Amino acid sequence: MDLLQTHNLNCPYCGEEIQLIIDCSILEQKYIEDCQVCCQPINIFISIENDTVQIHIASENE
Repeated sequence: MDLLQTHNLNCPYCGEEIQLIIDCSILEQKYIEDCQVCCQPINIFISIENDTVQIHIASENE
């Protein structure tokens, strides 16, 4: 597994595709990143298990 992976997701606010670069050396992550298009804060939850990256994103109100 590559330690840095790129994943494309859709912003929960504007629906535009955004790109996340994930550090796979950290098995559980939780942080807020602003959308690259509309600048709204996105809650990002990442878990990695058995070389499988699971990503959940949510708007600030969810």
